[in-house]
Amino acid sequence: MIVAIGGFLLWDFPLAQIFLGDGGAYFIGFVMAELLILLIVRHPQVSAWYVVVAIYPIFETLFSIYRRRFARGRSVGLPDGIHLHTLIYRRVARGRNRFANVRQRTLKNSRASVYLWALSLLSIVPATFFWRSPYALCAAALVFIVAYVWLYASIVSFRTPYWLTLSRAKAIRAARSENQQPAPEQFNER
Repeated sequence: MIVAIGGFLLWDFPLAQIFLGDGGAYFIGFVMAELLILLIVRHPQVSAWYVVVAIYPIFETLFSIYRRRFARGRSVGLPDGIHLHTLIYRRVARGRNRFANVRQRTLKNSRASVYLWALSLLSIVPATFFWRSPYALCAAALVFIVAYVWLYASIVSFRTPYWLTLSRAKAIRAARSENQQPAPEQFNER
């Protein structure tokens, strides 16, 4: 399964060549869930809380249900365009250049997935090291949930953290403008 997903990633990232689709994504999710269950059943020394490795898809689903039904009063079966990955693409990865050519839009869409990989590592890395400790695994799950909700709330309210969107040079210029300090370039004599 890892080789199949890795091959798909090599073939399809960053410019999409083939489409995995819902069927492929659901199949991968099913295999991941089955492997996690088999791991815990066959190896009792592994904490049952090890499933926090898969907290991103679980929490995304639960958060989407909450967001649609309770926060917006809509049916949970209706689609919407405010999932975290969509917000990251629209407000972080795509930037201001909305009408770029198809290749540039595809590259920026692929860049959005890198942000989500980093977010997923908040639970995967601690779970890898603390697979026997239910307390550490629960703490990792809570850190992920807090980070997810904070990031979502920041992006949806148009307060995206500058370190997500800007390059280092732009971040320095933004910090200087916030402090009202003139940039060194302004002091150059001609």
